[in-house]
Amino acid sequence: MKPVVMKLMRGYYIQNFERFVWFVLLSVGFNLLSPAYAKDANFVTGVVIKVRDGDTIEVGKVPIRLKGVSAPELGEPLGLKSKEFMLDLVMGKQLRCELSGKKTYDRFVGTCYLGKQDIGAAVVAKGLALDCPRYSGGRYAEYEVKSVIAKIKLPKYCK
Repeated sequence: MKPVVMKLMRGYYIQNFERFVWFVLLSVGFNLLSPAYAKDANFVTGVVIKVRDGDTIEVGKVPIRLKGVSAPELGEPLGLKSKEFMLDLVMGKQLRCELSGKKTYDRFVGTCYLGKQDIGAAVVAKGLALDCPRYSGGRYAEYEVKSVIAKIKLPKYCK
């Protein structure tokens, strides 16, 4: 081959190799800086970046449905208050979630803690959600506020 062609090919390979190295470094960097990580497949730790409603949050980019908690939908009575409470409680804060291994729609199911506080128990105790006994085994029943039981519609799948 002519020296000019070889020099062009070498430049092409060096340029592509540099792009490959940058791609690898950026990929590793994004994974290390990600706001949610899992040391174990059953746990997720990270910062809450979104609150969908009173029983669904996103830790990093991981959507999590609180296990055994039934908060009203946004269009139902107390639905918006439930979401606002959850926003105030966890938005931008570090949580640790224990995942059950199950999924519902796009969400992983789990129990999440702000420090040592179970956030599911917190929203139920505030009177903005109910215990979903089919999935909680009655874990949150003691936290229910009796005066709101009639205001929140417990879905059939909870019974």
